[in-house]
Amino acid sequence: MASHTRFVKLLGYLTLAGLAARAENWNAKWIAAQPDGAVPELRMPIFRCAVRLDKPVTRAVIDISGLGQYELSVNDRKIGDAVLQPGWTNYRKTVYYNTYDVTAALRPGENAIGVMLGNGFFNVPRIPGRYTKFTGSFGQPKLIARLRVTYRGGGGAEIVTDANWKWHPGPIVVSHAYGGEDYDATLEQTGWDQSGFDDREWAPALEVAGPGGNLVAQINPEIRVMQVFHPVKTTEPRPGVKVYDFGQNFSGWPAITVRGTVGAALKMIPGELLDANGLVSQRSSGGPQWFSYTLKGSGEETWSPRFSYYGFRYVQVEPSGDGALVAIEGRFVHAAAPQIGEFSCSNDLFNRIHKLIDAAILSNMQNVLTDCPHREKLGWLEQDHLLGSAIMYNYGVGSLYRKIADDMAEAQTPEGLVPDIAPEYTVFDSGFRDSPEWGSAVVLSPWLAYKHFGDRETLAAHYDAMKRYVDYLGGKAVNGMIAYGLGDWYDIGPRRPGVSQLTSLGVTATAIYYQDLATLRAIARVLGNAADEEGFARRAEAARAAFNAQLFDAGTGVYDRGSQTAYAMPLALGLVPEERRAAVLDKLVRDIVAHGNHTTAGDIGFHYVIQALSEGGRSDVIYDMLSNPEPPSYAAQLARGATTLTEAWDADPASSQNHFMLGHAEEWFYRYLAGIDFDASRPPDERIVLRPTPVGDIDSAQAKYQTPLGAVSSSWRRSGGRLDYDVEIPANATAKLLLPGQPPRQVRSGRHRFKITMAPGAR
Repeated sequence: MASHTRFVKLLGYLTLAGLAARAENWNAKWIAAQPDGAVPELRMPIFRCAVRLDKPVTRAVIDISGLGQYELSVNDRKIGDAVLQPGWTNYRKTVYYNTYDVTAALRPGENAIGVMLGNGFFNVPRIPGRYTKFTGSFGQPKLIARLRVTYRGGGGAEIVTDANWKWHPGPIVVSHAYGGEDYDATLEQTGWDQSGFDDREWAPALEVAGPGGNLVAQINPEIRVMQVFHPVKTTEPRPGVKVYDFGQNFSGWPAITVRGTVGAALKMIPGELLDANGLVSQRSSGGPQWFSYTLKGSGEETWSPRFSYYGFRYVQVEPSGDGALVAIEGRFVHAAAPQIGEFSCSNDLFNRIHKLIDAAILSNMQNVLTDCPHREKLGWLEQDHLLGSAIMYNYGVGSLYRKIADDMAEAQTPEGLVPDIAPEYTVFDSGFRDSPEWGSAVVLSPWLAYKHFGDRETLAAHYDAMKRYVDYLGGKAVNGMIAYGLGDWYDIGPRRPGVSQLTSLGVTATAIYYQDLATLRAIARVLGNAADEEGFARRAEAARAAFNAQLFDAGTGVYDRGSQTAYAMPLALGLVPEERRAAVLDKLVRDIVAHGNHTTAGDIGFHYVIQALSEGGRSDVIYDMLSNPEPPSYAAQLARGATTLTEAWDADPASSQNHFMLGHAEEWFYRYLAGIDFDASRPPDERIVLRPTPVGDIDSAQAKYQTPLGAVSSSWRRSGGRLDYDVEIPANATAKLLLPGQPPRQVRSGRHRFKITMAPGAR
């Protein structure tokens, strides 16, 4: 067999120091299948390079970026367990690369490197008959890589992508971020990524320009297959068409084992719901979308998509020819962020709500925090700060939030606008591009990461972007008020949910502007900028005065039109005059009770409803809302069969069944019910606050949380009027303890148990 072999050049270096070298130090070239400017083909290219190593290797490391996404193999061995690599970015500004140790995959003599490419968000074409949210392209799929080898006894070598590599059309005939993936196994070339393969019919790769962004080592967690589901039920709603129920809505793809003759095929249609006929419906998730596999006819064949994922619970399998499904499983794909928190309590409903929210968080924890894993897959920014603590109590997402901060800074316009999505792969209109509650994530999300993880570096790196954004918002003010955008998105009004119905836009936009200014004051203090701190304090007070002057009726005590959001935001953010706080809180509670212990708040407001009630000592009202079995509520979603948090409070089948934007109760589970409150911005002896909150019929609650100081655990149980409370505080740390009916006290590191008698009727 003839083989194109690349003989490596000795470089004479002894170590592999500086693996995260800057882009200008790379000797590699970007390579592609077509010249620059060519219209990308639907069929994806594959690339190979044969390498001969004549000396024993002590270490070999490869740096690689394949856009939109890639799969790397060495000697027919897939490298790493990550998928959907590299992370999504604005490729004109930043391109991530990944680094792998491939020492064990290499051998003396002939070796082969193989790379498959997929489109991802780098190239989103319009394909007739298949769903897409938007179309846009940074160009054709392309690749850059360098393999660095250290030889035993000294010396080394480098193999880089250039015109010596070869390419050929691969078996992926459709690769689409939204529409799915089609794979034709009859187009496979056996042994293409092995040594000795005859590649004489392959074409030389073309050296092309990169997309423009700086090559940077990926900082956010890898995406991996994190869990595998098996069907819990199988039906046959039409002859020959089977529907597999995995029992859980999740982000990912099906993996199949099939048997049949060459050219037979299976089409897999994933979806969250079933229609009246028992067939898969994509009404809630965006369609038509499908995966398909064409058999090569070689006994049992296994396959799963590589470069396209979807949110689904069901898969409808439609065979053509004699293709027969032998086995199918669902692979849950999301960021491999470490779990750092655990929560449970004696109320099974609350445990199920916790799992409902958590499943939605995981499904949307990708290379950005997506709003949904199917219809949009975009990084809508409001949830990043409103749900930030809910996420951070469960997962170590510090590096993901650094990446999101970079995305926002890169998306910021010269005028200071931060768009509602980042990366901004498509430009929306009006409030869907410029809504203060979304753009304010540029200030509020890094601040949350500082409070949870102590990440001062990101605050410093993006301080100027934050200041430019609040200046941009300030320029939109009229008489001190900002009143545009989407407002309390998806609140519960008389019409279908969407733009705020119950709360004026000036409430949410001006309140969030005030929050930005107050937060920037705190950030300036952390960064040691006293002049800015004073300036932001003045601007915040001016915004506070304008808010109350124009939205608060001092005679009636009503904010705006008296919605729950209109009361909750000023309460939670400190906008309410101190002497009126109790009365305003009472109005909030009365409105919730008047609505049958339901919230009317939406995506923005519910966060502040939970915060206002928690901080106002009314967790009993939160308990009543969360326990409510009638819609709109979490319990009603569960009763309708939801396994992930839904987009709309009523689990409307026309809306996504996998959104985490309304999951604000999750923070309350940890911070108040179980009682762990950590904030790195507070003084050292108050960074850990323990406040167990027995409420309703809950007899016990427990949580563990890994803080930067160490693990904190909080566990309480009550019986017969007595509360037993166990805590563990990290070494060399002090916690502030707030027990029901007891004065505050300081508790030092170690394990402690407290037994207190509860006052009759105490909440």
